[in-house]
Amino acid sequence: MGSSPRPAGGGTHVLDGAACADAREARARGAAASANANANETSAQHASAASAAGAAAYGPPEAAAGVRDALECVFDAVAETRTDCARLLAGVAAEGRRPTTADLADLRPGLHERLAQLDLMSGAGFVAAPGLLDDAEAWLEWWQTGPGGDVRPLLLDLDPEHSAYSDYTHWEWYALARDTGRRAVAGPYVDYLCSDEYSLTLSAPVNVDGRFTGVAAADVYLPDFEAAVMPVLQRLPGPACLVNSRGRVAVSTYARHLAGSLLKGPDFASAAGAAGAGDADRTGTDARGAQGAQDARDLQGAQDARPQDAGLAGAGAGAGAADATAEVAEVAGDTGVAEVPEVAAGAEYDGLSLWPCGDIPLILVTAAGGGASAED
Repeated sequence: MGSSPRPAGGGTHVLDGAACADAREARARGAAASANANANETSAQHASAASAAGAAAYGPPEAAAGVRDALECVFDAVAETRTDCARLLAGVAAEGRRPTTADLADLRPGLHERLAQLDLMSGAGFVAAPGLLDDAEAWLEWWQTGPGGDVRPLLLDLDPEHSAYSDYTHWEWYALARDTGRRAVAGPYVDYLCSDEYSLTLSAPVNVDGRFTGVAAADVYLPDFEAAVMPVLQRLPGPACLVNSRGRVAVSTYARHLAGSLLKGPDFASAAGAAGAGDADRTGTDARGAQGAQDARDLQGAQDARPQDAGLAGAGAGAGAADATAEVAEVAGDTGVAEVPEVAAGAEYDGLSLWPCGDIPLILVTAAGGGASAED
């Protein structure tokens, strides 16, 4: 119906209207398929080029920023604990008495909340300087997350007369914060005090009107720490590692520099000190070190405890002088902390490049020039 018959002989084929329409449709479909294929190929080429450009743009500065972002949440929690401690101790001092272990119990709600909110932390608390408290020579107000997610206290024997006595003052996480006056990262190490697990401890000193009173800190299990920062390191074109101010390797993609080992040579303390300098406690002076620990012990006083009590108790009354004291906190001669030279990002030492991770006291170490030797 409505079609034209084909001639009986040979010659040129004559198509009816329907056949012509079908042919046009087929050609259109073929053209569309070809156009889609070309578009997909072009898109893939663009994506590949963008990926290559992105990889080329990602280097040590971006990785150092990534480490900072991954760990800043833990140091934020440590800073909150430090603020709570300083406020509590200042309030007790204003009452004209020395703090007790019962006073430190007021820190527990905040510690429990932070542990519940931040999966990266396995433990958190305040570690008092020896001699700070009226009813205990040493004390840890420390809480940790159990296997089932429950929060429980850490119970240690802190009696120096006992064989199981746990002297925490020589541990790196305590000594670094006390001696430098800045926040610190210690480890990885086997945490015999808390969990018997490989851990890192992030800490910061707690001061009340210039007196070192102890350390606020948080524990992070090494596997959790690696999970947080290893992807950052693995994006780099060559091997890299993170070290603390003493050159201890925390995480590494170097075959020759394993986690827990010491990397010697560069001045890591300067790089980490410059990074952590912005976190110094400005509620009083930054005086630290052995003198800071002695200040806390002096609160007990060998001859007469009561006048020494006034040292901390009187700090509340002398709060008005804190602002003036803070004004000289930057001067090394007034703080008791050696002035830390600033280390430029990418500074090279013995074939290595050092990249401070912002305010995080860790240094990203890469091969100089971003390359890597075959031995690495």
